[in-house]
Amino acid sequence: MTRAARLDLRSFQQELATRLAAKTAAQVESSRLGLASGSERWLIRLADAGEVIAVPPIVPVPLTQSWFLGLANIRGNLFSVIDFPAFLGHPPVVLDNLARLILVNAKNGEQNAGIVVQRVLGLRNLSQLRLAHDDTERPAWHVQRWLDTDGSTWQEIDLGKLSRDPAFLQVGA
Repeated sequence: MTRAARLDLRSFQQELATRLAAKTAAQVESSRLGLASGSERWLIRLADAGEVIAVPPIVPVPLTQSWFLGLANIRGNLFSVIDFPAFLGHPPVVLDNLARLILVNAKNGEQNAGIVVQRVLGLRNLSQLRLAHDDTERPAWHVQRWLDTDGSTWQEIDLGKLSRDPAFLQVGA
């Protein structure tokens, strides 16, 4: 193989690797994790979720809001655990084998926190959803409302903004 052919092959491989990386990044950016809390469906960016785990043992903390479930020890670190449906004013989550704790990615703040949801519904691609126009006043941590092909509404939320919301931070009763 000539030197020019090797250089062309090398540049082709580099270009291909760059295109694959860009495609993967674009796919990740357009994917959201679907969650169910009560009868509502929620979407979060994959980068916002630090981890999704089964709900560990939780130690209650006295004199706190009813939606503040308490503290959980996760690999030696204490995490505040929030009952997401109860935080929204709905009936509390049922802590069964489908319930999951979504840990807020550490890049979103210094506090170790997580929200408990009824179940994780898997990945949703935004290209398969259509934007729903809604003029209702929403909290700052609400991003977009989406509709799927079945007409179900999905509310996209920003976990970082939620974890810094004054109502979320006010766990004392």
